[in-house]
This record gives sequence, C-alpha cells and structure tokens, in this order.
Amino acid sequence: MKKGRLLIAVAAGLLPSRCIQPVVGIIAGVALAAMAMADTLQLKDNYPETYVVVRGDTLWDISARFLKNPWMWPEIWDDNPHIDNPHLIYPGDEIALVFVDGQPRLRINRGDTSRTFKLKPEGLVVPSEAAISTIPLKSIHSFLSLNRVVQAHQLKSAPYVVAGAAQRIVSGAGDYLYVRDKQNAIKKEQWIYGVYRQGQPYQDPKTGELLGVSAIDIGTVKQRSREGEIVTFDVTRTTQEIRLGDRLLQMTEQPINSSFQPSPPIKQVNGLIIRVEGGVNQVGKLNIVAINLGKRDGVRNGDALAILKKGDRIRDRITGELIQLPSERAGIAMLFNVFEKMSFALVMEADRPLAIGDFVQNP
Repeated sequence: MKKGRLLIAVAAGLLPSRCIQPVVGIIAGVALAAMAMADTLQLKDNYPETYVVVRGDTLWDISARFLKNPWMWPEIWDDNPHIDNPHLIYPGDEIALVFVDGQPRLRINRGDTSRTFKLKPEGLVVPSEAAISTIPLKSIHSFLSLNRVVQAHQLKSAPYVVAGAAQRIVSGAGDYLYVRDKQNAIKKEQWIYGVYRQGQPYQDPKTGELLGVSAIDIGTVKQRSREGEIVTFDVTRTTQEIRLGDRLLQMTEQPINSSFQPSPPIKQVNGLIIRVEGGVNQVGKLNIVAINLGKRDGVRNGDALAILKKGDRIRDRITGELIQLPSERAGIAMLFNVFEKMSFALVMEADRPLAIGDFVQNP
C-alpha cells in the first residue's frame, strides 16, 4: 500500500471508538497541488515523538500536533505492513514520528496486539456518531444541509406565499397555505419545495459586485393542488413560522460530506473575509466566515487558505506620514461550501483575533 493511502482513511474520519466496530474508509484519494507555490513540509518545533489516538480527535487536530501545515500529512505517512487493514485506526493506537533516510515518517503502532477475533459473515451496522471526522462537523451542519446562497433574481422571480389557511398571515407545520406562481415555475412532477426568506446580500468590498444573496431556510412544503396561478401546499416542516411573501425554491441535493480532503488550492488565489456568520465582527477558531472566492476562481471544498491579519495604519513619528504596516499570517481556514462567486469557510486555527477585511491566500 502506498504511503498516502493510509491518510485517506483518516481523512474520511475513520477513527472509531474501541467499543464500536471499525469503519472502512470511503475516500478514493487525496490530491495535493504539485506546483512551485505549494507549501513545503514543516514539522512543528515542539512536535511529540508519539501520540495516542483518543475518541474525539479529528484529522486536523492530530496532524496539527506534528506539522505546521496539517494538510500535508500524506507527505510523511509511511507504509504499515504490520497492520492487516491500515484503513482501520482505533483510539488507543499510537502514532509515532520516525526518520527514514533522514526524512520524517509517521507510523502506527496498534494499541492492543494481543486481541484474537473469530470472524464470521455478518452484517455490519455502524452508527454515524462512531466515526471521527476530518473537522468538527457540528460547527458547519446547518450551512451544509439547509441554508443556500442564490442570485438575487432567483428569489425575486420565485413563487411566493400569499395566504395561510383561513387567511392567516403565518403558518406552521401541519397547516396548509396558498402560493402564487406567476411564472409557472412549480412543476406537477415536483412535489416537495423549500420555503426560503431573503437574508443579507454578499457584496465584494473591492469591486462592489453582488456575489449572492442568503436564502434562509424556513421550512418544507408538499404540493396538494393547483388552480390557475394559485397552488395549495401542505406544510411538512418549519424552522420558524412561514410568513406572507416567503419564497419557494426547488429542493437541491446537498448531501453532507464528512470526508473533506484538506489541500492547498490548485492555483494562486487571493481573497478577503467579507462576513462573519452569527452577527459578530471578530473572528476566532471554529467561526464560520464568508469569503469572496468561488468556483469561478478555481477554489474547491477542502481547500486550505492562510489568513493574513491586515496591518495597522500608523503615523511615522519622524515624518508625520501615515504608513501601512505589512499583513501578518494569523490563521488557517478551510473551505467547506463553495458557490459560484463566494464560499463559506471554517476557521481551523487563529493565533489572534481576526476581522472582516483580513486577507486569505494560498498557505
């Protein structure tokens, strides 16, 4: 087995508890950008010689114990011929840093080599909570599964709620409501629709371009009948009360991906933090930020970006001039939901408080 393949199982979050049956890796491969601008492998100054895996670890946490650039773990992962199935890693297993021909390598020592198992054909049911993910998924769950970023015209032209049952102005799960479909956008064969409310726009602070509009998930409705422009829907789910004017959009398939592949972007990119989700201005570890880079810029889910703290403007006490201090590297963010013109990212590391307007670029 090639040395990069063992990392694949870890990147997929396959570090189950010893009391739970192991999970088999599902990622096919990890591709790191091979280009001149790519980061070089750097061990941390205070790296441990060994580390024992514990429940609750993530790939990023473990790799960050050894490396200054955690996404480059495949570069030092060694073959483990003494492990029958290297895709299975358990809490209690020991990760050791060794040097082979002067090059650093990571190897796994199985925590308990005295175990004997009698195998027989049987079904394997693994609880979803058994796997340890690459990153803390609970921090980004709602952004993966429900909320969307759309173009302004998509919401403006979408069908909208005109009345609730008995002409009520709000509706909840179990109610029915009426929707006006002026553009004939609701299809007979499409039964389920999402209900959304327009949120704040995302605008590029440099160019002024509208990058998208937040479509806030309000609920789900099921089509019952249609008469002219008016379509009747049953409300099957709500996150808050549905109001008059809320818009209907077709549901999109957005499976939650728990197996991110951290890597540098495939091309040189430069962007800005344009918003911090949650109504705050300061950015810290595990905060979600919006970035003015999207698919059109060549970024992908899993891309790791360095965050540079914007330098202060100070007055030169000798000349009296205002001068700009250089930006300083202050953290790492990983893209997890990439749209056409912008993306959401999770701050994985933050050495100091960050803010809207700080730069992001290749690590």
